Amino acid sequence: MRISKTRCVGCGNCVAVCPVAAISIGSDGRAAVDPDQCVECYTCYRGLSTERLNPTLVRGFRRVLSWFRLRFDPAPDVCPTSAIEPEELSWPRVVRRAFSDPLVSHEATGVHGRGTEEVKTNDVTGRVAVGECGLTVEFGRPGVTATFRDMDRVTRRLAGLDVFFEPNNPVAQLMEDRDTGAIREDLLDERVLSAIVEIKVEMERVPEILAAVRDAADESETVISVGASTRCGPDGEEPLAEILAANGYSAWRGKTNLGLGRPA
Repeated sequence: MRISKTRCVGCGNCVAVCPVAAISIGSDGRAAVDPDQCVECYTCYRGLSTERLNPTLVRGFRRVLSWFRLRFDPAPDVCPTSAIEPEELSWPRVVRRAFSDPLVSHEATGVHGRGTEEVKTNDVTGRVAVGECGLTVEFGRPGVTATFRDMDRVTRRLAGLDVFFEPNNPVAQLMEDRDTGAIREDLLDERVLSAIVEIKVEMERVPEILAAVRDAADESETVISVGASTRCGPDGEEPLAEILAANGYSAWRGKTNLGLGRPA
């Protein structure tokens, strides 16, 4: 994303809209996008209405008003001169948009958003069997971005523990080698709004995996959170909750699948 220097009038409305603080007003009084921090989420482009006021007239009007200690500010949800301009994205930068713009699907998986449907449809997909645990490792949040280098530290460590990476996951599709967990070298410095890695292990190995993620998080420059899913027992018992409690974690039922589907 870029902001036209010839059209921008420095109103600052786009600064407040950007979820990753990639836009700022420079010493020239114009807005500019930090290309390293920008994740190509298109929030500024879609989040602001646009008008096509003449930028020269707007700047002149604002300057005259400033002499009288007055201001002319457009409505806070408007870019008055249509100064925000999407750029043609090439590889590897295009990956930023795939992970950060919810309206764009991943080319390799056809999935919108950061991951797959995870285990929310497990009654149909059967991805997590009895005695298994599906884990999601989430990197970054809106306002706290993540790079693939952050993910690479964790995926390599998990691969060393012989976990099963969900093959249809967008991050797994970008690995050079799932046996080592290595993510493509040309992507490591690309920044995204957030991403999810999905794995599956036997239930008794959950404490080992959590410990590995916690150790890797200490070396990371982003926020990492973990979600866990499993099947309840025939009488509603929750073996995963017991394992988590025994290892110092509190567990709450975040989502419950009613089991109304049929295995595909």
